[in-house]
Amino acid sequence: MLIDILAAAAGEAAPATQFGFMEAMEQGGPVAWTILSVLVIQSVGSFYVLFTKFFEQNKVMKQYSSGRAAFWRAGSIKDGAAKFEKNSAWRQLVDDALSADDQHGKMSNNLEAHDWLHGTLARSEAQINSKLASGLPFLATTGATAPFVGLLGTVIGIYRALINIGIAGSASIDKVAGPVGEALIMTAIGLLVAVPAVFAYNFLQSRNKKIAAMLSGFSTDLLANISSNGAVKPVVAAAPAAKPAPATAAPAAPVRK
Repeated sequence: MLIDILAAAAGEAAPATQFGFMEAMEQGGPVAWTILSVLVIQSVGSFYVLFTKFFEQNKVMKQYSSGRAAFWRAGSIKDGAAKFEKNSAWRQLVDDALSADDQHGKMSNNLEAHDWLHGTLARSEAQINSKLASGLPFLATTGATAPFVGLLGTVIGIYRALINIGIAGSASIDKVAGPVGEALIMTAIGLLVAVPAVFAYNFLQSRNKKIAAMLSGFSTDLLANISSNGAVKPVVAAAPAAKPAPATAAPAAPVRK
């Protein structure tokens, strides 16, 4: 507005060109909007994967911490299986271990039975880890490609600026500001999409490694317990003793005179 006032006072027409995000995108046309749409989809998908996998990981770890002690305090593995939720990762390991244990009688010797049980637990762990890792390739792809998608918009914006300069015969600001602004905007958006995706990938991957270690330790304890017919089990804290009910004072006997 100040520029318009000064230009009117000088008797000159104010420049009609306006600069901004929407103006730059409109000058970019369908190509700019397509690139922006791809970046928006990648950004929304990255945050969706981050939050859904974070809550899934929290659920798995919470189920383990709340049910592990009760599981090992149970009289048998079959009784302890009920301590975990039906569709939890830990219940899957227990159910697979029990299923493999039921098939021991079909093995010709104890070594084959042990290897069969070990392989069953390893396969079950791999399935759980694979499920937890789903979605992470999208984050890795977004983190690797989003800067280049933004760079594509940058290259197209610079190219359009050079075309405008060639047509106008001069590098006036009103000819190049729109395409150059579009180029810079695409670069910034590409980085804003890629950086959170990389952080989310590394964060979730580190938590998956922690859960994988927990799964491995639990399956090892299961294998030892089944192979020893229940003689070997990890030491867990005893169940908290119930608080005794407060004693009520007996009513005083009446005094006889």
